[in-house]
Amino acid sequence: MMNDRSKVSGTLHICDKAPDFSLPGVDGKTWALSDLSDYPILLIVFSCNHCPYVQAYEDRMIAMQREFEGRLRLVAINSNDAHQYPEDSFEEMKTRAKKRGFNFLYLRDDSQSIARAYGATHTPQLFVLDSLRQVRYSGKFDDQWQKPQQVTRSYVRDAVERLLSGSVPAEAYTHAIGCTIKWKSV
Repeated sequence: MMNDRSKVSGTLHICDKAPDFSLPGVDGKTWALSDLSDYPILLIVFSCNHCPYVQAYEDRMIAMQREFEGRLRLVAINSNDAHQYPEDSFEEMKTRAKKRGFNFLYLRDDSQSIARAYGATHTPQLFVLDSLRQVRYSGKFDDQWQKPQQVTRSYVRDAVERLLSGSVPAEAYTHAIGCTIKWKSV
C-alpha cells in the first residue's frame, strides 16, 4: 500500500482535495462538485464516447451506480477534443447516454480544464473521492477490461466498499489504462 501522499498523476495526490467543477450534463443541467454533497462517495471517471476501453466498462459503470445507489454517485466527464473527434461532441454524448441508458451523470469539459486540474491522462481514468472530497483512489476500474467475467481484482469496488465501511482502500493507486485524452491543439 502506498502512503497517503502517493502520486496520482499530473497534479493530484492521494488525500488531496478534489478540484471543483461546473460542467454541463447531458441531462440539461449544469453540475458542480458541491451539488453532489448528499453522496458519501463520488466516483469521477474521465470518459468519452469513442474509446473501446470506455465502451468495455460502460455496463460495469451502470451496474456500479445501480448497486451503490444513494451511497455513491458516478460522474463521467468527457474532456476530449470534439473538433478532432466529433464522436465525442456534446450532442453525440447525449445520443450515447440515451442509447445506452446511462444512470450516471455524463458531463462535458469542453475547456479541458477539469481534466488538467485532476491530472487525468486516460479514458477511462477513475478517481474515488471520500465524503470530504479527498482523492482516496486513482487508476483503473479493475484488472480485466476485455473480459469482465475474468476480473480477479476490482480496484474501484474495493475502494468504495472500504470507504463506506470506514476504512481506507487497500490499494490507493493503479496505472490507468485506456485511450489517452485527446487534447486540443494549442
